[in-house]
Amino acid sequence: MLVLKTLKERCDPQWSCLLVVDVQNDFVSPKGSAAQRGDDVSAAQAMVPRLIRLIDEARRVSLPVVYIQTTHSEWTDTPSWIYRKSQENTLSTCREGSWGAEFFDGISPLPQERVVIKHRYSAFINTDLHTVLNAKGIQSILVTGVATNVCVETTARDAYMYDYYVTLVEDCAAAYDPKLHENTLENIRRHFGLAASSEEIIQTWQGMGQKKAAAL
Repeated sequence: MLVLKTLKERCDPQWSCLLVVDVQNDFVSPKGSAAQRGDDVSAAQAMVPRLIRLIDEARRVSLPVVYIQTTHSEWTDTPSWIYRKSQENTLSTCREGSWGAEFFDGISPLPQERVVIKHRYSAFINTDLHTVLNAKGIQSILVTGVATNVCVETTARDAYMYDYYVTLVEDCAAAYDPKLHENTLENIRRHFGLAASSEEIIQTWQGMGQKKAAAL
């Protein structure tokens, strides 16, 4: 197994993947269910342009992009899920086939890019994500999306448990409370991987391209 210690190594398109978690209308749009129940979605909206640029740059260097999409329905709702403490008035969130479950404006997977459907916080629980990543030889994951302290962190933790290298892209993830966002970043740095800005990652990719060009 590869030993990847630096950000440059963990961003290498040979074995890395960009994971886009839950950037959907219900979690990001001011008309979505999160905003309607009083959550502040301004940070989520503000990070989307940076995320779009990161996705564009990932495509430019042929780094795989995998999108995670949450959906819920009567087939996946269980009592423990419906009546968890935070679940008071959110049964309308990301219902299967709804506008709220669709990706937010500008987040548009290409036909050759994979969309993984999940029904819980972690993108690894009862999905084929681990199989998809293994099939592509992925060993390092760059994690982005919403909300930093819920689905993004849970997915990042599980990725680490599956022995992937984890990098949380700090300005391409967002929470509804900045303190919760910062707490997750600190937790990731202490226990699960790296945290880096999208600009740092893009500059790393650009540097790789320049070296390849110089070698020709």
